[in-house]
Amino acid sequence: MQNFSLSFCGGVGMVTGANFLLSGAGKKILIDCGLIQGCKFCEDRNREPFPYDPKSINALFITHAHIDHIGRIPLLVREGFTGVIYSTPATRELSEIMLIDSLGVLQKEAQQDGLPPLFERTDVEKALTLWRTLPYHEPTSILDIFSVNFKDAGHILGSAIIEITYVEEGREGGTIVFTGDLGNSPSPLLRDTELVENADYVVMESVYGDRVHEGINERTEKLAHIIKETVARKGVLMIPAFSIERTQIMLYELNNLMETGIIPNIPVFLDSPLAIAVTDIYRHRVKLFNEGVREDIAKGGDIFDFPCLRLTNTTEESKAINHVPPPKIIIAGAGMSHGGRIQHHERRYLPYKENTLLLVGYQAAGSLGRILQDGASEIYLQGERVPVRAHIFSLSGYSAHRDREGLIDFASHFPESIKKVFVTMGEPKSELFLVQRLRDYLDLPATAPQQDDVVSITL
Repeated sequence: MQNFSLSFCGGVGMVTGANFLLSGAGKKILIDCGLIQGCKFCEDRNREPFPYDPKSINALFITHAHIDHIGRIPLLVREGFTGVIYSTPATRELSEIMLIDSLGVLQKEAQQDGLPPLFERTDVEKALTLWRTLPYHEPTSILDIFSVNFKDAGHILGSAIIEITYVEEGREGGTIVFTGDLGNSPSPLLRDTELVENADYVVMESVYGDRVHEGINERTEKLAHIIKETVARKGVLMIPAFSIERTQIMLYELNNLMETGIIPNIPVFLDSPLAIAVTDIYRHRVKLFNEGVREDIAKGGDIFDFPCLRLTNTTEESKAINHVPPPKIIIAGAGMSHGGRIQHHERRYLPYKENTLLLVGYQAAGSLGRILQDGASEIYLQGERVPVRAHIFSLSGYSAHRDREGLIDFASHFPESIKKVFVTMGEPKSELFLVQRLRDYLDLPATAPQQDDVVSITL
């Protein structure tokens, strides 16, 4: 048995900024190093010093490629980290384009605030040279004292539940598991989230720890109904979508709805160079899809393409969308409307009641998406006051996160001998609600740590 300390350096009391430190036996490893996001793409807190010396970190493990889990990796490297970064191959591939894409937004925000950029492209490039990939289900010896195994989290392409087991003199000791974000299984695209049945400690997410999503059939029916109502009004349907997973699910659903004649064939614009690049990666990672989708692909055709879909990579192509008469559908980033091309469309179309804004992902507190979701009658966008007369809808069923019931079901498979469940990566209300449910329903030793808490564990 070996004593370790577990430090909660980010991702507690909030959804974003995941960052956990495991220290002991002369080693220090990080799990995730994400950007804190809210009303801005990059909150000021990201500029605060890390609560540890980056030079002292031996390895960094990445659960998945969302910016709130990878966004500060280049800063970690800039400040002296030279260890190895581990993830699945798909996470490595997605992380490269996500980090490069985020540079433009970070530089723009820094310029507006009169600050130097958080990091430079050279920091991203150096981080990528430190990266190594591990496949699912192949336990690997790391730093001579850990056996690390990746399981499929079912959240986005390449997402992993990370099992870390302490090994002493060839014998396995205790295991700590970091779930990252857990998928909303069954997913339209991905395989189901795998279970954790052997662990002494679990650090798990709670984004929707106090809420329940629509069912599979209900979410599709609601999507079709919203589209048909917008078409009847001859309006524009705007969907702010995260570039990874949510966009691909929307394309897949729209393809199916049009093929089956449930909704009419109208122009659909994917107005996001990042989402277009991510979709190309999805096309080449077919083995990570669920069996039903693989069967669809085997029958021929591209599940992410259909006759009404138009990809707009350039600024000129994006502006040309304005000249296409409604009804039409526009899918654009960013998912929480805190930047990207979606803001241009929102400024143009939110003032008119025939149009619709559909929110299909989590909206962080303080973000423009959350403000719209909460019923604002006007917003300030790109320096202008914009009245909100368009219809605003939310469909949580398309979230890539498990809901309350899914999280409880996931935790129900933990072993009876588990020593502690740390509920993280949720807003305080969500974390505390889930903690109480895990205690009351499953008799689990659950707790919600606070920012900068350090706890002792034994592996």
